[in-house]
Amino acid sequence: MTYDHILIRFGELALKGKNRSIFEKQLQQNIKMSLKSFSNLQIKRTYGRIVIELNGENHEEVVSKLKHIFGIHSFSLALKVENDIHAMQNGALQVLKDHQHVQTFKITARRAYKPFPLDTMQLNREIGGYVLANTDDVKVDVHNPDVDIRVEVRETATYVTSGSYQGAGGLPVGTSGKVLLLLSGGIDSPVAGYLTMKRGAKIEAVHFHSPPYTNERAKQKVIDLAKTLTKFGSSVTLHLVPFTDVQKHIHQHIPSNLQMTIMRRVMLRISEKIAQERKILALGTGESLGQVASQTLHSMNTINEVTNLPIIRPLVTMDKLEVIEIAKKIDTYETSILPFEDCCTIFLPPDSKTRPKREQANKYEQYIEVDKYVQDAVERTEKLILTSATPVSKEVEDLF
Repeated sequence: MTYDHILIRFGELALKGKNRSIFEKQLQQNIKMSLKSFSNLQIKRTYGRIVIELNGENHEEVVSKLKHIFGIHSFSLALKVENDIHAMQNGALQVLKDHQHVQTFKITARRAYKPFPLDTMQLNREIGGYVLANTDDVKVDVHNPDVDIRVEVRETATYVTSGSYQGAGGLPVGTSGKVLLLLSGGIDSPVAGYLTMKRGAKIEAVHFHSPPYTNERAKQKVIDLAKTLTKFGSSVTLHLVPFTDVQKHIHQHIPSNLQMTIMRRVMLRISEKIAQERKILALGTGESLGQVASQTLHSMNTINEVTNLPIIRPLVTMDKLEVIEIAKKIDTYETSILPFEDCCTIFLPPDSKTRPKREQANKYEQYIEVDKYVQDAVERTEKLILTSATPVSKEVEDLF
């Protein structure tokens, strides 16, 4: 049997009350963008559901993309029939016969369209009785059936399904504002971006690179990581900041044990300016408490001083193994461990302070031209817009 539709269900969106339609429209838009390469699809929104008409498109390929889109609780392949009891009976029978070696079944009707003359119990009885009368060696089991055939009566049609795929959950990307993610080439920050998107934030990313100390392959690695994040329901704008001059300046004028702290403070200043230009309300990082010298509470307190923007740290309580597990799940891990250095490993001093003080940072920043170098870096920043259609590099393609 060929299923002709996909029925998409929401989870958390059902709690949004008067704002619900805004969330549903955003999810519909995200689905359209993610499935843009399937030209025959028709994507429609009905109350409490989004319905995709396949029109001959490969449902397995569509399903593989839907699994990643935030805001979807679950979805099912569906057979669309008319709002007629005989059509529903025949549809349920077709769906059951599509399953082999079935001994028990159950009908679960849902009458979302209340004017339909039969109520839920009557639908269960009429459809179940018909299926039972037209099959051999199959029984009804309402508690633990081999197949649960769901019949949803909606205003314009009825959809018959059996089984479902788990969605990504969360909120549709774009419903919680924008966050500027500080994206390195490591394992942590792409995971932070993924978790931030899961709560409905649309992310833009900023990456600091230091040519010629970091090469084009290191930059391409970050582009590939940002591209991977687009499969969760949104394009990603990537800001590539030239950071060589800043790092040289800091290396020449700041004691080695404070260089990492000052460098991070300058990064936040640059990120804040980019965020202000882009009307972004928060920054995001992949920091985990106490993981390295720059991520102790003392360091965070001193580094945070230079910005009033909220800093979202989704990984702050996670250990490395938890982060790696998520990175593997979202297909960023293999890219993250490619051996191309980012700017944070350049000029890295062996004696970075784990308890830097704000007073010390402010004292030594008097000896460098912070505003000049921040403004210069912002002005020379390169901007890329990445979508799910953006090709990945050959090295990353070979990983999968």
